[in-house]
Amino acid sequence: MQHITAQLVDIKNRTIYPVKISFADGRITTIEKISINGEQTLPYILPGFIDAHVHVESSMLVPAEFARLAVVHGTVGTVSDPHEIANVCGMAGVEFMIQNGNTVPFKFNFGAPSCVPATVFETAGAVLDPFDVEQLLQRDEIRYLTEVMNFPGVLNGDPDMLAKITAAKNAGKVIDGHAPGLRGDDARRYAEAGISTDHECFTAEEALDKLQCGMKILIREGSAAKNFDALIGLLDEHYTNMMFCSDDKHPDSLATGHMNELCVRAVNHNIDVFKVLQAACINPVEHYKLDVGLLQVGDPADFILVRDLKKFEVLQTYIGGQLVAEDGISYIKASPETVINNFNCTPKQPADLAYQMSSDQPIPVIEAIDGQLITNKLLLKMQPVNGQLHSDVVNDILKIVVINRYHDAPVAKGFIKNFGFTEGAIASSVAHDSHNIVAVGVDDKSLCRAINLVIEAKGGVSCVNSKKEDVLPLPVAGLMSDRDGYQVAEAYTAIDTMAKSLGSKLSAPFMTLSFMALLVIPHLKLSDKGLFDGDEFRLAP
Repeated sequence: MQHITAQLVDIKNRTIYPVKISFADGRITTIEKISINGEQTLPYILPGFIDAHVHVESSMLVPAEFARLAVVHGTVGTVSDPHEIANVCGMAGVEFMIQNGNTVPFKFNFGAPSCVPATVFETAGAVLDPFDVEQLLQRDEIRYLTEVMNFPGVLNGDPDMLAKITAAKNAGKVIDGHAPGLRGDDARRYAEAGISTDHECFTAEEALDKLQCGMKILIREGSAAKNFDALIGLLDEHYTNMMFCSDDKHPDSLATGHMNELCVRAVNHNIDVFKVLQAACINPVEHYKLDVGLLQVGDPADFILVRDLKKFEVLQTYIGGQLVAEDGISYIKASPETVINNFNCTPKQPADLAYQMSSDQPIPVIEAIDGQLITNKLLLKMQPVNGQLHSDVVNDILKIVVINRYHDAPVAKGFIKNFGFTEGAIASSVAHDSHNIVAVGVDDKSLCRAINLVIEAKGGVSCVNSKKEDVLPLPVAGLMSDRDGYQVAEAYTAIDTMAKSLGSKLSAPFMTLSFMALLVIPHLKLSDKGLFDGDEFRLAP
């Protein structure tokens, strides 16, 4: 039997009082109110934080290493979409995430990926059909149907998409949404199909529209997509129907903070702390029916102790009654992991990247937006040189390419604005959602070298400038490292700094790059099959 004396933050009853909590065999046995003298200072005890929607793979860490870093910040569980590795390795990838997550005391709650591949306009490494999804949903450890990105399929009655939704309903499991920009009657029809959440809202008006349709809204603040400032004003009134999530969190930012940072920011916006904690701790557990304790007798002993309710400095994190982190130190042990991958392309030549064009007619150009997944679609004139178009560094219009990583195929090419490089190139095999190789750079030689560094490593992120080159290998599905999480965070910080030194003003160049092939987010993207118009939902002419 273990005992803790602390100030209990009773979120639902909106009270705080001193208690002695006892727990044994991983569960809370008693909660006893106590009296303390006026000079005694106790820490606050509250349910652990839940990241209500995250792709663990985007941390570049396997689940066990993600957990090692996250528990330090008071996170006890996640609602985890293994969509990324499923697009690479299929059912074997989902199984890898579950098994690896089971090696550590952390509440990973994986879902059945609904859209593998995300669209037919790109090459993925696997397909999960309705039968596969139904098989996954029948498993106890699979908690929900992950984000239904094919919202046009829902609205237009796509049989495969509807079959997956029906399978989730039959299994009694929640269905997650993903419908950026969807409003009005279309949003209502999407919700009525059974979609219960959305984490893609980038304006308060859109979020309010979906709240009024009965959907729960997740306030997302990740390494690339940052919607906190746009949506936080809704939390005061709609706190029972909102949650916090990161969606995608790179290792360097996970090493410094997680959901605790969003609680700090929300309280600094003068939002009542009980409402903030309702969103951060309670709502995900209740919505997804998670086996995570909420500080009730009989619950799993999952909780955190914090110094105060403003800075949320985490003193201790308990999961299943086990102390897993204390004073910034993780007690979860690192362990070597088996590598799973699907990477079959060969090195490229600069000539493979040539963009043939003899006229100066306007061409579609992607405009990247810092802190957002959406892009703008520009029509710009570029001057051909010897029948080819090249990067225009002066006007910040750089060449972007996508290479099929599953088999050799012609390179898809386009142009992008706002990366700001004045030299060199970067490349990545983290390229949502099919995770082909995406690269952007100022010249074909640099581009080609950055791409080949990734190919030689069978996955990773790379950077090349006039003096040096670097690569962070990601051998697990070309998405994750098999190394210690803190070492990966340090290595990523170094290569991210190098990428920014090329001239970029983007807050996260690699994370932004990884979403330039994400076709289900408007307005213009590039897949391995060519430019994709997200508004028309088809390959651009």
